[in-house]
Amino acid sequence: MEFNSNTMKLNNTDTTPYLAFNSLEEISFINHAFSTRLGGVSRGDFATLNTAFNRGDDPAHVTENYRRICRSAGFDFESLTASAQDHHVYVRAVGKENRGTGIYKPRDMESVDALVTNEPGVTLVTYYADCTPLFIVDTENRAIALAHAGWRGTVDRIGERVLHKMKELYGTSPENVRAAVGPAISVCCYEVDKPCADRFYELEDLDTDRFVFPKGGGKFMIDLLECNRQILARAGVPEKNIELSDLCTSCNSDLLWSHRATGGRRGTMSAFMCLV
Repeated sequence: MEFNSNTMKLNNTDTTPYLAFNSLEEISFINHAFSTRLGGVSRGDFATLNTAFNRGDDPAHVTENYRRICRSAGFDFESLTASAQDHHVYVRAVGKENRGTGIYKPRDMESVDALVTNEPGVTLVTYYADCTPLFIVDTENRAIALAHAGWRGTVDRIGERVLHKMKELYGTSPENVRAAVGPAISVCCYEVDKPCADRFYELEDLDTDRFVFPKGGGKFMIDLLECNRQILARAGVPEKNIELSDLCTSCNSDLLWSHRATGGRRGTMSAFMCLV
């Protein structure tokens, strides 16, 4: 399998592979990873590394997949704390009391598309199969966030909402934030209809010409990564502190789960991040 990226590294290809952002690896007090579809034990449509319990996979296989990615990327399985995504913009603060939620303990909330913490020993987990992950790190106050930005979460500015929550709870200033966006389905593959495109055009304070591209016939190509980049920058994050993945999930569907590329017959990837 050929792998080409200027922004991310593919690690442990001989066991359970995972991706990491070059820019975030420079931050000494965090660990982060983005899983692939390889190196697990799931079968059939979920082969081999699926991290979703809610798609019909054998829960024992999903649990073993988590144990494998944790061993590979250096996370404590007991520390995992998961979201409960439904394409909204609620941001939940979690701590040690929430460890295991959604992984080896039942969910205790629904509609959670972003997680924040400032406690070491709590690994945030969010889910993807084309939507955009946002990794956000407050380098001054040592707080972190993961957010799931599908198109609805993007146009409702989930990245901005995360920054507001981090300021409220941890005193985060955007100028001290480092952020990474993706991997996700990219502008080359993300076609939408006019009602969807119109929601992006409503972001009038942003440069929509850089992320909405008319294709004709009532179809548009959308650059979710660029839109999220602009939202973070508009909220005060220095542009030099925002890195975009150059890996399209649909174009790289041999490595990454893509809902569109598989027609919905697929597993799910996870983003992980913790303070160390």
